[in-house]
Amino acid sequence: MSAEASQHAQRQSRLRISDVWKAYGRRDVLRGADLDVPRGALIGIVGENGTGKSTLLRIAVGQLAPDRGTVVRAGTVGYCPQRAVLNDSFTVAQHLRLFQLAYRLPDLTRAHELMDVLACADSGRQRAGELSGGTRQKLNLLLALMHDPCLLVLDEPYQGFDWDTHQRFWSLADRLRDQGRSIVVVSHLLHDRHHFDAIGHLREGRLDMEEPHG
Repeated sequence: MSAEASQHAQRQSRLRISDVWKAYGRRDVLRGADLDVPRGALIGIVGENGTGKSTLLRIAVGQLAPDRGTVVRAGTVGYCPQRAVLNDSFTVAQHLRLFQLAYRLPDLTRAHELMDVLACADSGRQRAGELSGGTRQKLNLLLALMHDPCLLVLDEPYQGFDWDTHQRFWSLADRLRDQGRSIVVVSHLLHDRHHFDAIGHLREGRLDMEEPHG
């Protein structure tokens, strides 16, 4: 690849992780992990529990610094952690208002659109502590998406979803990808493999990429 082509490819990447290492004490969790997420791509990452998936995601979004290696992000980022960061005493509407202020959004139009898409428009007055597990996860996902980020990093985003919401999630993900958004979905077990442009297997601290039908 020429230098000009390489620079163009880098500009098209929303996330580029290069030779990232991370250890906890004497235990190496990541050992030279590489990941490139182009614009308009849906990438899956799969690995057994304890292989470092959440560590990789936290490094990807800037919550955790690698011991070595580089991470380059382009554009706004939306992060949906595996464990929802919610205040059980706040209503859904109060969460939306709080994140509206954090994201500096002029209004909640996008949030309300997503509530319709995820079939939770009638839960605005409910406190987070009263929500079912599936609806809590909808709110968790909604808060990551409501500012319409360029890069979405989603850790087990559909756990607790019923079949209808599961299908709604994939319809939304496909639509966002078609609009040029870049999406990373991480799970210990990936279903619906045909949705992905590429799938990375996290093994022994490194990512092995494959085509979904390869």
